[in-house]
Amino acid sequence: MMRWQRYVKIIVGGAILLTLVICGLAAPVLAPHDPEQQTLANRLRPPSLATTSGRYILGTDNLGRDLLSRIIYGSRISLLVGAATVIVAGLFGCIVGAIAGYFGEMVDEIINKTAEIFLAFPFLLLAIAIMAFLGQGVLNLILALVLSRWVQYCRVVRGEVLSLREREFVQAARALGGRDMYIIARHVLPNTLPSVMVIATFAMAIVIIAEASLSFLGLGVPPHVPTWGSMLSEGRTYMYRAPWLTIFPGMAIFITVLGINLLGDGLRDILDPKLSRQG
Repeated sequence: MMRWQRYVKIIVGGAILLTLVICGLAAPVLAPHDPEQQTLANRLRPPSLATTSGRYILGTDNLGRDLLSRIIYGSRISLLVGAATVIVAGLFGCIVGAIAGYFGEMVDEIINKTAEIFLAFPFLLLAIAIMAFLGQGVLNLILALVLSRWVQYCRVVRGEVLSLREREFVQAARALGGRDMYIIARHVLPNTLPSVMVIATFAMAIVIIAEASLSFLGLGVPPHVPTWGSMLSEGRTYMYRAPWLTIFPGMAIFITVLGINLLGDGLRDILDPKLSRQG
């Protein structure tokens, strides 16, 4: 494989993700209409570049709201929930996994049993149960997804730390009088970053799908906040009469997840030594 070909996935995936980030940050500028403005006279307008009441490129929904504007604003929630969940779950899972792998024995046993309790529940079912208990809200949604996703980081980091703690550089740091937490933070965790980065990119795609699923079920953010999942839920009633209500939000989810998966796959190809040697 030529060297430049190894970066194609990263370039394409990164371009998609960067475009979505720009759309989310510049939503007030890019959105042609107010996403919450209801105009019943324009309800269920088909996609068109020009209408008698204004321009609705992707059409309008059952309340006359511009679908393009709602999709642009919906990217904010998806990226916010995805990024926040990956960062918080990643930090917590990596720290707990490093402690379990480094100290072992009773600490490792307690953390492992706790992780097994979380793994006993299906990911989405656990998130649904937590959201049903906490109620709707962005912070509650992030908390529910964090509690459902931290175990993956913990298990991977623990496995790597079990081998890293016996390496010469860790033994040397310990012989020089380095404290355990300093050795973990300075010498152990940095060596797990390549694996964590790959897990994080794939996990973000899963989290975005989970957020859309919870919003589709009415367990995500409040109803007045535009999200891709809630748009799919509202559009299913009009699937035959106005298919654009489900097609375009579905395409937004598909393109986002595709871009993140390409980015994660490209990072794995570059950061994994075995794949690099095979290439």
